Amino acid sequence: MTIKISWFSHACFLIETDQSRLLIDPFLSDNPLASGTADEIQTDYILVSHGHGDHLGDTINIAKRTNAIVISNYEIQNWLIGQGVENTHPQHIGGGFDYPWGRVKLTIAQHGSALPDGSYGGNPCGFLLYIDGKKIYHACDTGLFYDMKLIGEEGIDLAILPIGDNFTMGPDDALRAVKLIEPRQVVPIHYDTFDVIKQDPHAWAKRVKKETAASVTVMSPGESIEL
Repeated sequence: MTIKISWFSHACFLIETDQSRLLIDPFLSDNPLASGTADEIQTDYILVSHGHGDHLGDTINIAKRTNAIVISNYEIQNWLIGQGVENTHPQHIGGGFDYPWGRVKLTIAQHGSALPDGSYGGNPCGFLLYIDGKKIYHACDTGLFYDMKLIGEEGIDLAILPIGDNFTMGPDDALRAVKLIEPRQVVPIHYDTFDVIKQDPHAWAKRVKKETAASVTVMSPGESIEL
């Protein structure tokens, strides 16, 4: 079965399988690079890694319009219920759950998680997705941590890693992350959206290809790949 993975820029992806559509960190409306709009996107699930506005993004509006199930940590889930979101499924770090289309496990992420109104957003996370025999690791917003090596022991087919620096790993640490995870394929994200995270993803890709066995795909907003 083919898995279609579309990038809307920043950390936002739509993953489409034969069974479901999964939208991750839907930062669209206030995103200067977004390739789609919150009013037109269709999804069955929304995965929210943490509470910052550039990741929580349009979750509330999309969830209400599509009736999608929102997967997030317990604190964000409770906050979303208070905002009128009806379908949620809480998880937490290290916990996995089997959905009709596959499995989601929440990994640690070295970051913060305040919600837009200042509420406590719980622990930030990354996502380890098991779909149709493939394993996708979306690191979301994080600094480098050595337990990425444990994540890599799962046998990662695709790693999605931030390279923007300042708020997350920069190019050097993201390269070290690839060496720890040893994925078959890697996609860089979380760069160029704002001036403070400007990076050259192609230069980074050359370093990854030279120093690791991973293949690198530098995506443009609106582009899709198949896994």
